Amino acid sequence: MVEFGGFDMPLQYSTIREEHIAVRTRCGLFDLSHMGEVRFGGDRAFDVVQRLVTNDVARLEVGGALYAVMCNDAGGIVDDVVVYREADGYMVVINAACRPKDIAWMGDHSRECAFEDIGDQVALLAVQGPRAVGLVSSLAAADVAELRPFHSMDTQVAGVQATVSRTGYTGEDGFELYVDSVGAPGLWDKLLDAGAAEGLIPCGLGARDTLRLEAGLRLYGQDMDENTDPYSCALGWTVKLQKGEFIGSAALAGLDSKHPPRRFVGIELQGRAIARHGQQVLAAGEPAGEVTSGTYSFTLDHSIATASLDGEVPPDAELAVDIRGTVAAATVVPLPFYRRPKGA
Repeated sequence: MVEFGGFDMPLQYSTIREEHIAVRTRCGLFDLSHMGEVRFGGDRAFDVVQRLVTNDVARLEVGGALYAVMCNDAGGIVDDVVVYREADGYMVVINAACRPKDIAWMGDHSRECAFEDIGDQVALLAVQGPRAVGLVSSLAAADVAELRPFHSMDTQVAGVQATVSRTGYTGEDGFELYVDSVGAPGLWDKLLDAGAAEGLIPCGLGARDTLRLEAGLRLYGQDMDENTDPYSCALGWTVKLQKGEFIGSAALAGLDSKHPPRRFVGIELQGRAIARHGQQVLAAGEPAGEVTSGTYSFTLDHSIATASLDGEVPPDAELAVDIRGTVAAATVVPLPFYRRPKGA
């Protein structure tokens, strides 16, 4: 167990490797109740949320969701979020470590609508992996298998009322289950019982991190922060300047999206060397950036990392990572490192 975002959270139940492989080959169950949830309501809810985030909320239908970032006036990222369109407003999911500052930031910019922090009332469980859809479908009152990616529906799962979504953070298919915190422990037990025959096991934060990195997904505080603009961490696709003014839009409009201040890349390392956050990246032997996230890929059987490079580093530069005084050669590779097989 480790402290994270004010919660005591499981780093691992068995081993990170065992849990990682379970999600890639069978299915895993995550307790993500440390994540924060806020709700916007009232006639001006759309205007407030649209101004808070970079992506275009106008394209969301009821039940739809999108990934976005919130920026400050300088274009730096306050947090990355998922926005859900509800029948009478919006729910926004925020990172646990950012919850206090996000609540303050959103509250300051939400005077025109109803704004509520519902994080203490909402628990979040996630079932991920090739067998996840079948498992949750067998327990759900509605046909959740028909749910499209980045959509949600309200139904019952094992008799517990839940908002079921399909956004994912592991590179595998599966569902997130937003439930009343009182009903979460019972649902957790029912999921474990029903999934035992499918090889379902509980998974902690360690496997969640290795899985998301293989999938090329960002982690706030490592791959981005308030000094990082979306273009510099390869999240420019979330920026919709054409939608009109939003917080940070003027600063972002002044950047060259194709040549941002920093370049975000995936790298592979050979041998047993593992790059870690903050370690220096070298280009032709000279300082050129730093590692943002790194791990050993249990799926690919070699080390992987993401790095933030100086914008002027040539794409074909020979890279290496300084790992506590040892220089390890690194090769730039496309992201994501892993894609689940089609049909899986």
